[in-house]
Amino acid sequence: MEYDVVIGLEVHAELKTKTKVFCGCKNEFGGQPNTHCCPVCLGLPGALPVLNKEALKLAIKAGLALGCEINEIAVFERKNYFYPDLPKSYQISQMVRPICLGGHLKVGEKQIPINRIHLEEDAGKLIHSSDGAVTMIDYNRGGVPLIELVTEALQAPHIESADEAVEFLEKLRQVYIFTDVADCVIEKGQMRADVNVSLKPKGSDKFGTKVEMKNIMGFKAVYRAINFEIERQKQILEKGGVIEQETRRWDDTAGESYTMRKKENAQDYRYFPDPDLLAVEVSREVVERIREEIPMLPEQLKEKYLSLGLSEYEANIIVKDQNLIDFFEKTYKDCENAKAVSNWLLGEVSSLAKEDGQIRIAPSDMAKIICLMDAGKINRSVAKTIFTKVWTEEADVEALAKQLGGSLTDAELESMICQIIENNPKAVGDYKTGAEPQKLLKWFVGQVMKESRGKANATKAEEILKTKLD
Repeated sequence: MEYDVVIGLEVHAELKTKTKVFCGCKNEFGGQPNTHCCPVCLGLPGALPVLNKEALKLAIKAGLALGCEINEIAVFERKNYFYPDLPKSYQISQMVRPICLGGHLKVGEKQIPINRIHLEEDAGKLIHSSDGAVTMIDYNRGGVPLIELVTEALQAPHIESADEAVEFLEKLRQVYIFTDVADCVIEKGQMRADVNVSLKPKGSDKFGTKVEMKNIMGFKAVYRAINFEIERQKQILEKGGVIEQETRRWDDTAGESYTMRKKENAQDYRYFPDPDLLAVEVSREVVERIREEIPMLPEQLKEKYLSLGLSEYEANIIVKDQNLIDFFEKTYKDCENAKAVSNWLLGEVSSLAKEDGQIRIAPSDMAKIICLMDAGKINRSVAKTIFTKVWTEEADVEALAKQLGGSLTDAELESMICQIIENNPKAVGDYKTGAEPQKLLKWFVGQVMKESRGKANATKAEEILKTKLD
């Protein structure tokens, strides 16, 4: 039997605040265990939470970037469950009135709908000994501000494969980084995903039973986990079995998942409004001020780059890396030759940056090299020499252009071409009557470059040669 795959994502991202969401402790990765803690994030009796205004602002900013509606009144609730890394035995989260509702994110040609984005606190971290005999708890992460994005899974399957799920996560990470909402460093656990997978008979309106896999870190791990779960459910259904609603933990090293707990629904968490936190009122004026801070996002940048003449391949590579975007924008501003900037950026610049770990040429210097080439004052060979010297020695572009001889003037170039044509009558005749004029034209360009010792502009030389020979 064939099945439709239905995938839902719940994505947690740590916000870029200096302090935690309900107390003044540092929001900082690492540090000695249990040193970024206080009575509030340790859940000690009598300690009262106070909402971090910056965390609220960043949550709103993320929602606006993703097309969400911002609730004018948002409520914090207690999500009750017992787990060792949750000292209060409840998590302050949002259920009935989250800060953001709706929204979407484009994946391929699809608009993947978003159900909600809510603001909550993170839990602590369990550290297990290698033999599994001892488990320790570090509460430094407890109380760190999180936004949780939940995709819409009702009415129709929107994410239907592991590939689409990974693309969604990659694009979401870009949005968060672009808007400066979150760093999303996967290795630090700053972005994690819970994945819901269910199968239903192909074309059926009836949804299957979902299985959730918790706290998967890394896009490759998400890809493997989804494909494993799809195959696991298929095998059960093909044998006439029944899929049980459960929460599973993914073990990426072993390449398989195992059961954590059985059926779990929202009512199991016994949500109720947190009596220690007032409802939050968000004015339209505040929302619009935050909206004005949102920069051009990846999809918009891609459209811009395509309109400037870049290929889809070039635009896709550039918009995935903020460093490449910054370099492109600054260089293009000074030389206005988008294609040349892209060629250098994705060629020599990226190649050397990969070796050195950083870009070692200023956008202004790169722009000068491109402008000198466009003006015909240096050719590609001289440009590459200048580029290399600037990269390694921080040399002066204009001084190097003069030192290396620059390019021939238009008059000098034309005079040289006329002399070469006069000295090669047989080649001229072959050009006019032969079957491969383009090949001979390239030969003439080679003679010009040889005669000029590389100073001629090859493109301009070819233009003049073609005019003269024709």
